[in-house]
Amino acid sequence: MILSALATSVGINLGLTVLLAAAYTLLRRRPPYVAVYSPRRPYAPPEPWLPAAWRRTEADVHAAAGLDGVVFLRIFVFSIRVFAAAAVVGVGVLMPVNFMGDQLRQIDFSDLPNKSVDLFSVSNVQDGSNKLWLHFSAVYIITGITCYLLYYEYKYISGKRLEYFMTSKPLPQHFTVLVRAIPVTNGVSVSDAVDKFFKEYHSSTYLSHTVVHQTGKLRRLLNDAENICTKLANLKSVRRTSGDPPGKFLGIFGRNDLVGKYQKRLEDLEENVRMEQSDTTRSRQEVPAAFVSFRSRYGAANAICIRQSDKPTEWQTEHAPDPHDVYWPFFSTSFMDRWISKFVVSVASILLILVFLLVSAFVQGLTYMEQLETWLPFLKNILEIAVVSQLVTGYLPSVILHFLSSYVPSIMKLFSTMQGFISVSGIERSACNKMLRFTIWSVFFANVLTGSVLGQLEIFLDPKEIPKRLAVVVPAQASFFITYVVTSWTSIASELTQTAALLFHLWGSCAKCCKRDESKPPSMHYHSEIPRVLLFGLLGLTYFIVSPLILPFVLVYFCLGYFIYRNQLFNVYSPKYDTGGRFWPIVHGGTIFSLVLMHVIAIGVFGLKKLPLASSLLVPLPVLTLLFNEYCRNRFLPIFEAYSTESLIKKDREEESKPEMAEFFRNLVNAYCDPAMKPIQHSSNSDDRTTPLLS
Repeated sequence: MILSALATSVGINLGLTVLLAAAYTLLRRRPPYVAVYSPRRPYAPPEPWLPAAWRRTEADVHAAAGLDGVVFLRIFVFSIRVFAAAAVVGVGVLMPVNFMGDQLRQIDFSDLPNKSVDLFSVSNVQDGSNKLWLHFSAVYIITGITCYLLYYEYKYISGKRLEYFMTSKPLPQHFTVLVRAIPVTNGVSVSDAVDKFFKEYHSSTYLSHTVVHQTGKLRRLLNDAENICTKLANLKSVRRTSGDPPGKFLGIFGRNDLVGKYQKRLEDLEENVRMEQSDTTRSRQEVPAAFVSFRSRYGAANAICIRQSDKPTEWQTEHAPDPHDVYWPFFSTSFMDRWISKFVVSVASILLILVFLLVSAFVQGLTYMEQLETWLPFLKNILEIAVVSQLVTGYLPSVILHFLSSYVPSIMKLFSTMQGFISVSGIERSACNKMLRFTIWSVFFANVLTGSVLGQLEIFLDPKEIPKRLAVVVPAQASFFITYVVTSWTSIASELTQTAALLFHLWGSCAKCCKRDESKPPSMHYHSEIPRVLLFGLLGLTYFIVSPLILPFVLVYFCLGYFIYRNQLFNVYSPKYDTGGRFWPIVHGGTIFSLVLMHVIAIGVFGLKKLPLASSLLVPLPVLTLLFNEYCRNRFLPIFEAYSTESLIKKDREEESKPEMAEFFRNLVNAYCDPAMKPIQHSSNSDDRTTPLLS
C-alpha cells in the first residue's frame, strides 16, 4: 500500500472519529437521548465529558464499576505506558533508520506520497548492515519495559484483590459452595442426602442448603409473562402520553381491546406459573446439585479444597457465584455431560476458526489490486480510478473484517453456556479465553498466512523454519494491519454514540408499541472487549521492529479507549457481576504470548537480514520471558484462584462478634433460591413498568 492510500484511510477515520465525538457531545444531554447516553446518571448535572473522565480517580472507578472495571481500565494504562516507550524508540530511532536504507529503492522525496509504506519497515535496511543492531537492542529494551510493567500491574491488581476481600462486607458467595453430582438412592431425596452428608462430615461449620430444581418449563412461562407485561406497559404508556381517546383500526381493533386482551393473557400466565411452581415443589423435580452454606468462610473453603468422596466423580464442590450472578437456565449437573459438552464446544470453536480462515482469505484479496481485478474483471475500469482503488485497498478490507468479527463474541458466549458454567461471570471469562484464541488465529494469523503466501499453513510443520517463515509473511501484511488499527479509531469512537442502542431507542420512539426495556442500564461485555484490546497490543509488539509506523496509530487507539471507556463505565454500563479482578491473568498471558511472538519474528528477521549473531543472541530472550511468566504465575495467580487461610480466618475473626452477622446468616438460608420459584406479581401492578424476575 502506498502512503497516499494510508493517508486516505487516516483522513476518513479521523474525520469519522471527530464526527462521532461531536455527535455524542451534542446529543448526550438532550432529554430524548438520556436513556441511551446516561442511563446510570440521568439526573446528573451536565458537564463536558472529557474533563470529567479525566478527573475521576481510580476509587471512583471502583465504586462505579467494581474491581473488574478497574482492571479493564488498567489494561489501557499499561498499554499506553508500553507503547509510549515503544513509539519513542520505534518512531524516533528505528523508523528513520529504516527509511534511510536503500534495500528496496532509492529515496525520492518529491514522489513520497506514491511510495510504499514498506520504505518505513526493516525490509528497507541493507542485509548485514550494522544499523540492524539498533533493532536488536530495541527488542531487548521493549521486552524489559513490558515485563517490568507486567510485574508491576500483576502485583498492584493482586494487592487490590486482597484489599477488596478484606474490606468487603459479608457476601453469600464467600460462605457458600456449589455441590454437584450428588449421589442419591431410591426413596431418598437430594435435599435429605445433602443434609445428612454435611451434618455428618461438616457438623461444626454446616449451616444450610438449597437444592436446585428443574425449572425449564417454569422459566419459559415467566419469559412469556415478562414479554406480555412489557407490551402491556408500552400500550398504557402510549395511551397516557398521547391523551387521545382509544381509536380503532378498520373499526375492529382498538387499544382498549389490546389492553384487555394482554391483561387476560397475563392473568392466565400468572395462574399457570403458580401451578407450575407448586408442581415443581410438590413433585420434587430436584437436580443432583445444591448450594451449601457454612457458618464461616474457612469452613466453605475447606469444603472446596478437600475432596469430599472416595469417588472423585461424586460430591464435587466448587466456588459458588454471587446469587445475582447465577445463570440458572443452563445448569449442567452431570460430570459426563460437562465433559462431552467441552469436547463438542472445542470442535465447534475449531470449525469456526476454519470458516473464518476462508473469510480472511477473501478479505485479504481486496488488498491486492491485481488479484481483485482477476476475481472481478468487469470492475477493472472502475478499479483503475485512483480514489476508488485507494478506498478498496486501504479502507474496505479492514471495515469488512471489523464487521464480520463483531458477530463472533455472541457465538463464543453461546459456546460457553453450553459447557455448563453456572454463573454469568464464569461464562464470560470462558468466552473471553475463546475470543482471545479466535482473535489471535483468525484475525492475526489468518490474515498473515492467507494474505501474503496462500497455502502457508504448513508453516508450523517444521518448527526450525517458523522464525524465517514468519519473518517473511508478517512484514508483508504491515499495510493491512496499519489500516486495521486506523479503522478501529472509528470503531471505538462509535462506543460513545452507542449506535445500536440509539437505533433501538429511535425505533421505540417511533413505534411505541415495540419500545424496548430501558429500565436497566446495559452491562459491560468484557468477553468481547478485552480480547479486542489485547489484539492491538499484539499488533503493536509484533510489528515493533518490523514496521514501527504502526506504533503511533496503536498509541492513539489506546488513548481514545482510555477516555471513552472511563466515561462509559460511569454513565452507561452497570456492573452485572464483580469477579474481583480475575480477568487480569488472561491479560497477562495474552501479553506474554505477544512478546514471545515478537521474539520469534525478530529471530527470523535477523536471519533473513544475514545477521546470524543477532539471531543467536535473541534465542535466550523468549526463554527468559517464559521463565518470567512462570514466576508471575507462581507468585500471583494463586491469589486470583482462592483466598489464603490467613485472610479467611482473619476475616472470620473480625466479624464473628458483630451483631449484624446473625441477620446475615438468616438471609443466607434463602439467598440461593431460584428466582423462578419466587411469587410473580405482574398483573397487580401492570400500570407501572415491573422489574424482570429472572436473572
